[in-house]
Amino acid sequence: MTPSKDGFTHFNKQGRANMVDVSDKEATRRVASAQTTVRMLPETLTLIRSGGMAKGDVLAVAQIAGIMGAKKTSEWIPLCHPLALTGVDITFSDNSNDELYIEATVKITGKTGVEMEALTAVSAAALTVYDMCKAVDRAMEIGPTRLMEKRGGKSGDYER
Repeated sequence: MTPSKDGFTHFNKQGRANMVDVSDKEATRRVASAQTTVRMLPETLTLIRSGGMAKGDVLAVAQIAGIMGAKKTSEWIPLCHPLALTGVDITFSDNSNDELYIEATVKITGKTGVEMEALTAVSAAALTVYDMCKAVDRAMEIGPTRLMEKRGGKSGDYER
């Protein structure tokens, strides 16, 4: 992976976008975690927690959406490599009032990191929560969405 003259790796010598060549890199264990928040009316969170939403179990569907999002990241983000993920875990917590927290941890033994997969996972899960609850709360807000941790790879570890 050779950076262009300005230090970015996603540009070729002509300054045009390219998919980074990772064929000469060693496969290593990599982990990334991301988190997002969905702010909503307290009544909406109560419905989610009690399983009372008309469309069904919001968190179960959002969990599957998050896993699917992680697996399909290369189809959403143009320059991401398709990856054979070895693990995706989506967890939910809340503040017992008006915020739902979604966290994804994605793992791989591979040649490139899984930060984008973790970020995509929480985004897909949050959008699913919105979709399943919009009939009762169109004012929900998603974000901030952020990388919480990254381990492995040449660039080293990161922790927010």
